[in-house]
Amino acid sequence: MSLRDVAYSLYERRLAARLHTDVQRGKKKVPRHIGVIMDGNRRWAKQMGEQIATGHQRGADKIHEVLNWAEEAGVETVTLWLFSTDNFNRPPEELTDLLRIIEGSVRSLADTGRWRVHPLGALDLLPADFGRHLKEIEEQTRYNPGIHVNVAIGYGGRQEIADAVRSLLADAAARGTSIEDLVQMLDVEHITEHLYTQGQQDPDLIIRTSGEQRLSGFMLWQSAHSEFYFCEAYWPAFRKVDFLRALRDYANRHRRYGT
Repeated sequence: MSLRDVAYSLYERRLAARLHTDVQRGKKKVPRHIGVIMDGNRRWAKQMGEQIATGHQRGADKIHEVLNWAEEAGVETVTLWLFSTDNFNRPPEELTDLLRIIEGSVRSLADTGRWRVHPLGALDLLPADFGRHLKEIEEQTRYNPGIHVNVAIGYGGRQEIADAVRSLLADAAARGTSIEDLVQMLDVEHITEHLYTQGQQDPDLIIRTSGEQRLSGFMLWQSAHSEFYFCEAYWPAFRKVDFLRALRDYANRHRRYGT
């Protein structure tokens, strides 16, 4: 272990201890729901002289670590953006590797027996076997005791809102509600009830790795009052100290919700 590694280890322990103490004393709050935009796998691979598939695999391997850190901190829900609707435009050979790695990663989450895994996204756009496996994993993990893990696959924020409106209209039609009546009664909560995250709390904190400072369509509706933390590290190189810094930054903010 290098001197730098020792220094980071000591800093990490101090940061974790301080956060824990502040939370125990009621001085700080831990986000109940964290969204993560896992960005930078390909750039990490290029930087390290590795194949793109290796970058995706290293990114998938990082998920277990981050969920362990979240569980230690007392986080209740984590939403991981694994695959966007835009990712369907990747070269065929990369797309095949990426979907294979994602499916293996989600399966590994289920195999721990620890976490409740809930797939989010337009699953009908995925290969049929993959979509079926995701639904099986959701059922398999439904009663696991640990944190709730949303895996956003085939996910796009605009697609989610369009699907929510489509679902709302279908429900209204099934009840015999006219368009005129629907227009009169429609409010924000009606849309919320038809999102992929229906019944869940909106994310308190959204973390994006790789230095990019944009949402790229992630949880557009749910992030209206979220706090954001942008980290320079590529996702495979994301460290516990980076995660703790995000929690510290969140804890030091005063959330006003427009008041």
